[in-house]
Amino acid sequence: MIENRFSTEAGQQYASAYDTHYVTKDVHKAFCLYEDIIAAHPGAKEAGYSRSQILNIVNAVVPKSEIMDSLKDLARIHFD
Repeated sequence: MIENRFSTEAGQQYASAYDTHYVTKDVHKAFCLYEDIIAAHPGAKEAGYSRSQILNIVNAVVPKSEIMDSLKDLARIHFD
């Protein structure tokens, strides 16, 4: 029963974030809303959808060279 409540809440939050992202076109606010969903409902399917949307936003706003540099730096940290 508790999981249903969280899923419904997560679903409502995701719908709001998605609307903010694609209808209102407030990408920064949508990014923050997606982060909030992941933090509040990490195991919900909506958290997975939110992770995908964050990647979409990153790919849309961050230059490709910066993404690659950041990914390489992240990998190096884990090799050390």
